[in-house]
Amino acid sequence: MSDADAQKRAAGEAAAALVENGMVVGLGTGSTAAWFVKALGARQLDLTCVCTSEVTAELARSLGMKLGELGDTREIDLTVDGADEIGPGLSLIKGGGAALLREKLVWEASKRCVVIADAAKRVPVLGQFPLPIEVVAFGHKTTALRICDALTECDLGVAPRLRMKDGQPVRTDGGNFIYDAACGRIVEPALLAEALKSVTGVVDHGLFLDLADQALVGTPEGVLTIEP
Repeated sequence: MSDADAQKRAAGEAAAALVENGMVVGLGTGSTAAWFVKALGARQLDLTCVCTSEVTAELARSLGMKLGELGDTREIDLTVDGADEIGPGLSLIKGGGAALLREKLVWEASKRCVVIADAAKRVPVLGQFPLPIEVVAFGHKTTALRICDALTECDLGVAPRLRMKDGQPVRTDGGNFIYDAACGRIVEPALLAEALKSVTGVVDHGLFLDLADQALVGTPEGVLTIEP
């Protein structure tokens, strides 16, 4: 196991220890979140789990976990999820796994959100990881041009690139496309978030601001707890 995987596992296991019997728990998506789901499944608690992707749902079912749908359960007690970057004040970039919309819906329905990651995900300024932007497939090229304008207004002169896999556009679980914007440095994430949400055709973006209540970061010295 690589050092990064060991750190992810440690963070996931630490987060699983936060879950109490009878909770409604949001299950994130990605390699770090998978360690959390596995550790939580091993505890065999009486839980209702709301999954942020079909991949996570498949893993949870394989572990015998009870699944619920967002909106069919009471408010989610705790959501645990990974991140592609963790910046100042627990500002985040998410969406590398193409599940950002469902993740944000679950996060915003949760009483408490904990982000888990390996040490390399901590950054002084967001933006080194390309920002995922989920768009409606219809007219997506026109939407991409509008995204360019929004980025330019925020002094980010970059062109978003359609995410591809095996020669085809990547589709989210909701059937949408993902554009990635290699911003480099996002000095004013709140301004960019507002600009992107105003673009017709943009479903949502991977900036998660003022949503994380705590971070558990695996490091060579152990799991570090970070508050906003």
